[in-house]
Amino acid sequence: MSEQKEIAVLAKNRTVLKFLETYFAGRKLFRADYFKTEDSFLKHIKARPPAAVISEISLLQSVSDRITRFPSVAIIDGDVKKGIEKAVGCSVRNYVLRPYLEIDLENRLESVILERDTFARMENEMKELEAVVELTQLISGTLDSKELLFKIVKKIAELIPVTRCSIIRVDWLHRSAFVVASFEDPLFTGIRLSLKKYPEIVEALTSKKPVVIRNVETDPLMKRVRDIIMPLGIRSILVLPIFYRDKVIGTLFLRTSRTDHSFSSNEVKLLHSLANASANTLYNAFLFEQIEDEKTRLEKLAITDYLTGIYNIRYFYNRIIEEFSRSQRYGLPISCLMFDIDFFKKINDVYGHKTGDHVLKEFAQLLKRHTRKSDVLARYGGEEFILLLPQTAREGAISEAERIRECIRIHKFKGLKNRKGLTVSVGISVFPHPKIKTHDELISFADNALFTAKNRGRNQVALYEE
Repeated sequence: MSEQKEIAVLAKNRTVLKFLETYFAGRKLFRADYFKTEDSFLKHIKARPPAAVISEISLLQSVSDRITRFPSVAIIDGDVKKGIEKAVGCSVRNYVLRPYLEIDLENRLESVILERDTFARMENEMKELEAVVELTQLISGTLDSKELLFKIVKKIAELIPVTRCSIIRVDWLHRSAFVVASFEDPLFTGIRLSLKKYPEIVEALTSKKPVVIRNVETDPLMKRVRDIIMPLGIRSILVLPIFYRDKVIGTLFLRTSRTDHSFSSNEVKLLHSLANASANTLYNAFLFEQIEDEKTRLEKLAITDYLTGIYNIRYFYNRIIEEFSRSQRYGLPISCLMFDIDFFKKINDVYGHKTGDHVLKEFAQLLKRHTRKSDVLARYGGEEFILLLPQTAREGAISEAERIRECIRIHKFKGLKNRKGLTVSVGISVFPHPKIKTHDELISFADNALFTAKNRGRNQVALYEE
């Protein structure tokens, strides 16, 4: 049985009151609250907005400006022409004339309430349409998926009162999920969720349909996790898969919850429209990010040595040109170190080339760990490596070379069983130097110094001297 609609009545005339009391007696659809003073009437409708108001025409003018938002019916007693003029002057188009008929009042009440409900529904639909258009325009201005996701949940939280609103990315393979956007904070991302605690997300994932939990306390789907959710005060939960061309985009789900009441059908419909409106832009954003990631990966591959994972000689030449020019311009020192693994050929001969490759990888990473962020380390070729030390003079270069040489000597390489650490020969060149005028000469003189270190017996550091 539907709830009775409350009608607020402002009337003093006995005839009018008698008619209204007779009409409302035993009504299933309407019930009346009677008021004889304007003040009590106005206080009541402000505190408890009624479905409609009925006012005696003689009292209508004193309250007309306060009842414009309510469906209104005027009861005209006395001069009909003057009564109608007063009603129209107060913007009340529905009125009942003598002789008062119950069917006439019933039709008037139903008509004004239906008109109000229809207008409210159309206004609400207009707002929802505007919200979809606004969100579409809002998110079409960026291809940053994180920013897009935050804009979506923030807009939803502005339109519909919710306790929580977030977008979830699901990793079905590992039975886990991640919060990728939350309306509380744009930085509130990356939080991992266990799908065991979110049966509503699992259901939406498997069914690919919206899941509406109207009451957490009674819904059988939430039985297993009810003890966890109930203390949080959450009453209703909605999970919507976000689709693009019949596919869930990256297994993204919009999850909202409330503590006070359940989601209405119109709210579910609106959220569904918003999710659909954002799907195309989200897909483009994810596609753009994939392309950018692939571009970054290819750029990294272009400057990386395929075997050791450190910079290749091509990248090194680009950097040494920049750094050498800077040193010349500002009178800053710069050093170049050339490394060569002693007797590396024997490793390949005894252990095989595969083990030799593993040794080169480990050697490169060991060098990398013992260099500064500002230094430039690259594989020069074969078992030779080159290191550029910007703003480093003679003493600093020698000290660095000796430190690295000792680290390598005591390091136990994984692939070389029953063998002590390797040894390395190091050649150093330093600018400024009377004979070094170009970056190529800086490299060439470091190579000459390396040749000197090897001729002197290896496992030592040699500085290029004039």
